[in-house]
Amino acid sequence: MTTPSGPSGTPRRAPAGAAVLREDVTEAIRAAVFEELAAVGFARMSIEGIARRAGVGKTAVYRRWKSKLSLVLDLVGAVALQGLPAPATGSLHGDVRALLEVASHALRHPVASQVIPDLLVEAARHPEIADTLKAALLDPQQGVVAQVVRAAVERGDLPAGADPDRALDLVVGPLYWRLVVVRTEPPQGYLDDLARSAVAALTA
Repeated sequence: MTTPSGPSGTPRRAPAGAAVLREDVTEAIRAAVFEELAAVGFARMSIEGIARRAGVGKTAVYRRWKSKLSLVLDLVGAVALQGLPAPATGSLHGDVRALLEVASHALRHPVASQVIPDLLVEAARHPEIADTLKAALLDPQQGVVAQVVRAAVERGDLPAGADPDRALDLVVGPLYWRLVVVRTEPPQGYLDDLARSAVAALTA
């Protein structure tokens, strides 16, 4: 295969801007963003720090995102596309317990435990972050819990008209408080106790 050449016989260069962005570099930058957020927070995070952590130049970052805000919004927004399958254990208690297991695993992640609280603080200053967090975190959780509640109503485990938002508060709220706000390790059997308490409150 020969290289295309111009009229003078010299190799023809690709037009400016035609370079394909390498996916491995993009993924390295994405990983570096989460690590940088966990290490210094959004306010102190910089494109320079991200590039250094990813082992690339600043221009590699700016080719993909125009600012650190657009970068973070893009990454948080991508979480919403991953989706979270609703549990289908056949019982309200089983579904609630499964939800708690997934939420506990996510909230215990060392990066998530640092990044989520920081972004929630920044959401008060940046409406774009607030909207993206709602789409990436709250809306998917509401959708999953709504499916759990709907299935429980169909089985007769919950009365018609049961409120999914109340269910989300009762199921995930205490766990978030314990792991993210108070930051204390739950005792043995905590998720089982929490599942029983949440189901008792929902069916009261």
